[in-house]
Amino acid sequence: MCTLRLCLVHMMYNSINVVIALVCGIITAFLMVLALASSDWLLAVGWRQGLFEHCIELDAPKPLPFQINAKPGCHTARDEPYIMASAALCVICLLLDVIATVMTGLGLSNNDPTVKTRYYRIAVWVMTLALIAILVALILYPVFFAQELELGNRTLWEFGWAYGVGWGAAIFLFGAVVLLLCDQEEEEIYYKERTIIHAENDSRA
Repeated sequence: MCTLRLCLVHMMYNSINVVIALVCGIITAFLMVLALASSDWLLAVGWRQGLFEHCIELDAPKPLPFQINAKPGCHTARDEPYIMASAALCVICLLLDVIATVMTGLGLSNNDPTVKTRYYRIAVWVMTLALIAILVALILYPVFFAQELELGNRTLWEFGWAYGVGWGAAIFLFGAVVLLLCDQEEEEIYYKERTIIHAENDSRA
């Protein structure tokens, strides 16, 4: 049987890992909402483009990018497959991250080790899927945009802060996955050691 000090240290270490993973999940959800809501994924003179809309400034030079003929203001995003796919993947990432964060919170609040492990395993798999979704979106978007640069009618294009926020969300997701995986590994080692100690004590008795 483990000593009280050993058990407390183990619980404190695991709780810190899981709490940080939970915070990473919450931050990821916040960042994904910002990225989805913003039109600052791609920027050029007089032009801003996001996942769901593009915006034309009042003094935007003509011709407009991508043969667009519209008045200044924000309009629904172009029906380009890569834009729609990136938007869908980002929405999927947000939903999966919320589910995984809830699972992490439920595991953290539960006292049953078996139930905790089950919640954490689900959270790890769901967060991994969310990480894959956002990475695919972040790679897909610039790769396919580069193929239509000839229609851009601008000499200089740059990625806006919203695209950077997407990478920030991916980093926090990766951190959460790593922390939960470390917690699982520590948990398995801890219970194996405790099982061995119990077996030794029983044999001596």
